[in-house]
Amino acid sequence: MKLVTYRADVLAAARLGALVDDLVIDLQKLGVHAGHALPSDMLDFIDLGPSAVTTASALLDEFKGRWPLGVALPLPNVKLLAPIPRPRKNIFGIGLNYVEHVAESSRTLDTAKELPKQPVIFSKPPTTVIGPGDAIEHNAAITRQLDWEVELAAIIGTRAKGVRKEEALRYVFGYSLMIDMSARDNRRAGQWIYSKGQDTYAPFGPVIVTADEIPDPQVLDLSLQVNGVTKQSSNTRHMLFAVDTLIADISAGITLEPGDIIATGTPEGVGAGRSPQEWVWPGDVIEAQVEKIGALRHPVVAVGNDPRAGRA
Repeated sequence: MKLVTYRADVLAAARLGALVDDLVIDLQKLGVHAGHALPSDMLDFIDLGPSAVTTASALLDEFKGRWPLGVALPLPNVKLLAPIPRPRKNIFGIGLNYVEHVAESSRTLDTAKELPKQPVIFSKPPTTVIGPGDAIEHNAAITRQLDWEVELAAIIGTRAKGVRKEEALRYVFGYSLMIDMSARDNRRAGQWIYSKGQDTYAPFGPVIVTADEIPDPQVLDLSLQVNGVTKQSSNTRHMLFAVDTLIADISAGITLEPGDIIATGTPEGVGAGRSPQEWVWPGDVIEAQVEKIGALRHPVVAVGNDPRAGRA
């Protein structure tokens, strides 16, 4: 099941939907019609646990092709938001999680050339999240090195504390796509949160695909283009630490809760790793894809009044 958060128009409240072909199905309204209580909010839906997915899937199968009045909206007629427009907590980011990216980072970002022995974890505040098509902000007064990273995002569905690796995937609600934008010149004494945590630095979506449709998250192609030119192309099998390992590692010391998001790291091909280095600027367009999930497309726009807002 592909779940979305959408607005029917610019003044409407955000609502939970399921994407079926080219239609957005309002799950709460469908539930009302069928006599089932389903929420209108993604986080509330995740909180209900596996039973909510089972109920919603059954209703979508039952009514497909004969949707009740007012339940189905054409996809072009709605605005898709980030699936979780405002996460409850910081996003868990994973650094240096693809072997080739470790190598390119050691050449250009002063990181160690040795492979990490444990996951490298940082965070991105909820205010970084933007939805499909929203603008990525470029503030030239703050950064001249805005970079891209395509990532698979795992969304937690069940409270996880001290989870064993062998059981970890049972705690995943679903998967999505995130672009981890990074101001490379904003790292501070080795700390990454200001570099990666600025507003609009976490494009997220367009959907959450429930975990039953992706039983193995380590077989997914992912890629990214800037202005139509491919910069990253890889597969999640090349992760140094797989999704189950990440959940086990984080939950050993930090309780993972329903709705928590883990951005699982990026493959090689980032701008900082290129020779010469490449950065994104106002007017550029970033597109990214993850197999079975979908694609995001975002323009980069100038913010602030800095006269240096153009390219270097």
